[in-house]
Amino acid sequence: MVLLEEQGSATRVTLNRPEKRNALSLELMEELITALRTVGANPDVRAIVIAGAGSAFSAGHDLGEMVGRDVAFYRRLFDVCAELMETIHRVPQPVIASVHGVATAAGCQLVAACDLVVAAEDARFATPGVKIGLFCSTPMVPLSRAIGRKRALEMLLTGDFIDASTARTWGLVNRLVPAEELDDAVAELVDRIARSSPLTVAVGKEAFYAQIELDEHRAYDLTKSVMAMNSLAEDAQEGICAFLEKRQPSWQGK
Repeated sequence: MVLLEEQGSATRVTLNRPEKRNALSLELMEELITALRTVGANPDVRAIVIAGAGSAFSAGHDLGEMVGRDVAFYRRLFDVCAELMETIHRVPQPVIASVHGVATAAGCQLVAACDLVVAAEDARFATPGVKIGLFCSTPMVPLSRAIGRKRALEMLLTGDFIDASTARTWGLVNRLVPAEELDDAVAELVDRIARSSPLTVAVGKEAFYAQIELDEHRAYDLTKSVMAMNSLAEDAQEGICAFLEKRQPSWQGK
């Protein structure tokens, strides 16, 4: 259900259920968590790209496996879903969603949880659970943090699609490109990330998510300590010296 492919300094993780529009079944989510942790532990991987096979990025949860189950199954399903989204933030590499077609419900949640998003100009996004009697409560967690309360509530309460241009304006998407240029645009973003120290990128990503929900004073308390410790790293000293000496740095990842 999940395909892994090395692409230069990145690993591409493809959701491979095209016949189900890459619906996030329990099995698929568990495989994706394992893949993210495995790839995340590889220091040679500088970024992780999540993409979907076939005509869509992901249509969300697999509704076919959600009929007539007991509460234990539903709790496990949403526990695993939350674990997946949190794993994206915990791996040290930036996780980039490469989005084409539709990303709905938990598929939209997956997009919102990723660190960066590159989308095709014809991509569309929705949280339509309200229309079938199952409110997108877990998708609203990353969605509201990505696009704000009013915009998130509009998506959640209407269930309507927004187009890629709106998604970019609202902050759900970083970059829009023609569909045929999607892979190249993702590769270019990966290359830009890979120019920096992998240690520094990992430190920065971890600090970003640690401080984002704190009040200003506590955020400064956290980040000033992060910067002090970061300053001791070999890569930080190498980068500073390279800048002062007007040369390219040589990163060691430590």
